[in-house]
Amino acid sequence: MARKKSKDRCYSGIGGQAVLEGVMMKNKNKYAVAVRKPDGTITVNVQDFNDTIPGETIKKIPFVRGVFNFIDSLRLGMKSLNFSASFYEEEEGGETGFDRFIDKISGGNTERFLSAVTTLISIVLAVGIFIVFPYFVADFFRSFVRNESLMAVIEGALRIIIFLLYVTIIGRMKDIRRLYQYHGAEHKCINCIERGRPLTVNNVKRSSRLHKRCGTSFIFLVLFVSIVLFFFIRTDNIWQRVLYRILLLPVVAGISYEIIRLAGRYDNIFVNIISAPGMLIQRITTKEPDESMIEVAITSVQAVFDWRQYLYENFGIDADINYDDYEPEEKAGEAVQ
Repeated sequence: MARKKSKDRCYSGIGGQAVLEGVMMKNKNKYAVAVRKPDGTITVNVQDFNDTIPGETIKKIPFVRGVFNFIDSLRLGMKSLNFSASFYEEEEGGETGFDRFIDKISGGNTERFLSAVTTLISIVLAVGIFIVFPYFVADFFRSFVRNESLMAVIEGALRIIIFLLYVTIIGRMKDIRRLYQYHGAEHKCINCIERGRPLTVNNVKRSSRLHKRCGTSFIFLVLFVSIVLFFFIRTDNIWQRVLYRILLLPVVAGISYEIIRLAGRYDNIFVNIISAPGMLIQRITTKEPDESMIEVAITSVQAVFDWRQYLYENFGIDADINYDDYEPEEKAGEAVQ
């Protein structure tokens, strides 16, 4: 067995999302959704994913690419969630009158129609809860806080507090807690291979459930960047202030994407500092998974990513070794989070 490890971590390019009793993993233009069905078996759906804007040109434009990447993430996330939920809807019963109605008005494209409607509703609710609502709450302080800069900070702080309360409260629900566990399994798989460890259940269990490229960290960055940008909005009209906040969201998303992209590709003190708040919040939105959940996450990774070839090319680990008996070298002082 040859091992010529020249680095402690290497960017893999894969990303994912927890779904109902499963994990979605995406690599380049392919994605896989692995789900633990009610009968205990694992099913995997592998498909190509077409970007909102085809071609590579838009992907090379900093800040602009982040907006379309965010839209694509929402589309793919909703599509993956609908797929995972379908197994449990089947268990509850057959087609209803509402299902037939939706099928009729969508011209037979029920899944695409519901995905579009759900995505739209999710965006509207997110903007209302985390952008508009904090503004009106902060406006109550305006009678005794005359400094506009301080008002912007208060509004931003309320936005972050509301987000923290939201993820904490829903995390107490049984189904959401299991979703958080699958979220942890997703992160642990990615951390496992990016640390040069073969993708086995034992190695995944030993890996961290926190990751710098997490969507939770992205949302926190959106909230933080919005504090800075909204700081420069100066108008006496209340509805104009609300409108400007909404119109600036693509700019906020574009900047946040570039920061999270930087954090995922580099490892230095600057990146660690800007990643620290998001990593702390991930302690709420991820939980330690059990072995059955890890098996689902591994199945999803293997469907779209050749991790054996990746380990060979980046860490010098032979592709034909017995991974069940393989024990990777540990970096001195490394802790599993």
